[in-house]
Amino acid sequence: MVRYIAILRGINVGTGRKVPMADLKKLCDNMGLQNVQTYIQSGNVVFEMPQPKSVSELETRLQQAFTEAFGFDIPVFIRTDREWAESIAQNPFLKEENVDIDRLHLTCLKEIPSQELVAKTKMFQYLPDRYEIIGKDVFIFCAAGYGTSKLVNSFFESKLKTPATTRNWKTVMKLHEMVLSNI
Repeated sequence: MVRYIAILRGINVGTGRKVPMADLKKLCDNMGLQNVQTYIQSGNVVFEMPQPKSVSELETRLQQAFTEAFGFDIPVFIRTDREWAESIAQNPFLKEENVDIDRLHLTCLKEIPSQELVAKTKMFQYLPDRYEIIGKDVFIFCAAGYGTSKLVNSFFESKLKTPATTRNWKTVMKLHEMVLSNI
């Protein structure tokens, strides 16, 4: 069995996109995902299943099932427990002395952007906020908080040409804890 983390973007934020976590869990159970747990109301799911042919195929299946069940389309991002642990280990801001984890965020990208797009994106700086793009991850430090930053999903989507979704570092670590536990 492989453990996974699914991040659904754009639910329970604003009107018309309300999805009770019990209903999301039931959808995942009905898809054959095992030991399903959700975390907070923003679309975070931890589950197990035998390894699929591909994670992107699993993302597509969950996205289609979600659309059929709830009547609107959302991007779905799935990472294995190993990929999630690698992302945590790669966060360059954790190496800084006295870093405030309340200011850290992880933006998950659907695909690895081209080096050309990464280079062009790095030309845009909004100090004191900072970011590093590593593979399918964007690590963000928001000096005054994410709510005031320009380093949001739409910025990275427009520059890197791939869907994105962001979670604060406490959520990242809680999902890691959940995927490591005996779910």
